[in-house]
Amino acid sequence: MKKLCTGSRICLFVASNKELAWFLVHFLFFCHIQGILISSLRPEVISRSEHGISRANISEYALKVLYRLSEAGYDAYLVGGAVRDLLLGCNPKDWDVATNATPEEIRQLFRNCRLIGRRFRLAHIYYGREIIEVATFRAAHGEAHRGHAQQLGDGRILRDNAYGSIDSDVMRRDLTCNSLFYDIKNFSIVDYVGGVADINARRICVIGDSETRYREDPVRMLRALRFTAKLSFHLTVEAAQPISHLAPMLDDIPAARLFDETLKLFQKGHALRSFEVLREYGLFSYLFLQTEDTLSVDSDHYVESFIRAGLENTDNRINSGKFVNPAFLYALLLWGSLRQAMYDEVEGDMDNIAVMNTLSQDIFQIQSEQTAIPKRFSVQAREIWALQPRFGQRQGKRPLRLLSHPRFRAAYDFLLLRNQAGENLHELCEWWTEFQKREASRMREIQANHINYRSHTRFRKPRRQTLG
Repeated sequence: MKKLCTGSRICLFVASNKELAWFLVHFLFFCHIQGILISSLRPEVISRSEHGISRANISEYALKVLYRLSEAGYDAYLVGGAVRDLLLGCNPKDWDVATNATPEEIRQLFRNCRLIGRRFRLAHIYYGREIIEVATFRAAHGEAHRGHAQQLGDGRILRDNAYGSIDSDVMRRDLTCNSLFYDIKNFSIVDYVGGVADINARRICVIGDSETRYREDPVRMLRALRFTAKLSFHLTVEAAQPISHLAPMLDDIPAARLFDETLKLFQKGHALRSFEVLREYGLFSYLFLQTEDTLSVDSDHYVESFIRAGLENTDNRINSGKFVNPAFLYALLLWGSLRQAMYDEVEGDMDNIAVMNTLSQDIFQIQSEQTAIPKRFSVQAREIWALQPRFGQRQGKRPLRLLSHPRFRAAYDFLLLRNQAGENLHELCEWWTEFQKREASRMREIQANHINYRSHTRFRKPRRQTLG
């Protein structure tokens, strides 16, 4: 009888063992779906001499966390956007750490630790106002134990609290440029997915099969476009192709989560580019459907010009270190919808405050079904709108009363944007600019006179009166 080779013996053994055969078939199918090649699990290790990341550019608190975890015998890596930004020569705003320590073990090491999260437990380590986020390595979906993970039939993941190794964790991340690991032990970069090459080529790539990853979490489509805008990278064809037919899945995402994503898209210094990219790939309507409907009938391009001018000013303020209230952002993006509704209701009479208040309430109620804007922001945005007709009331003490309103400055900036977008408000804008200068000069004069009066006035203690 002919002697069988080793490979044939293995095949016969697998065929005779149904449980092992079932496991191998499903494992290979999972790898195919995820687009994972076995060879890709062998990372490229980039030594300290081959990359430009220096510990001098890393947060001292992030280093404290990394060193303490390492000294306690755990693996500790700086991960995510921090490594990407350091390679690009930028200053990271957030510092994330990945480790094989469980959240409970992390809490035992750090007294200033707080565990958060329901879908996946995270550890936040507080150093004053700075927070270092520490996450335990996650397991691949196929490795998740029953009761620790939940996935719907359409591919979405609802709960995911299974821990794994660095090999499985890297495949759970969404974009290659955010999947680099900086090893604190030898200061090298561990690259499983070609993230360094993608950063050098300035491209956004999804790890694994793009459609499968988007189905797991549809918000990944927004994340891919956000980093395309933020980094001025280009989205690969493989990452862009599934977006058009998977976009409706965003309708099932909680409105509160979409509000958070909206702030990340429009309040990080790349709002104008985010607006362009979202419209290019057809996702803007899943955040602002009313605005997209208005833009589709914007024959004179007023609404688009207004939004572009406002987003450009927003980017300039944020990039110069100034704060932008989300209320102003929403007032900006929904103004075209209010203006169109006013034309339909009262033929464009923007001075009809009663009708404006009613329509603005309806618009924000509809918007809150897409992105759950908190009431404090919606109220402030409606106040910015309600103050617009009052700029035309310049008689008596009305200008002074308007000047003292808490929302005056935001409403004034909004008025300037309307003029910049093409409305005939040049004379009105100049009048209010000069009025503010006169009032500021008058207040300085009053304060100076008050100081002079106090400096030349002697306050004597009253003389004691004696009884006699």
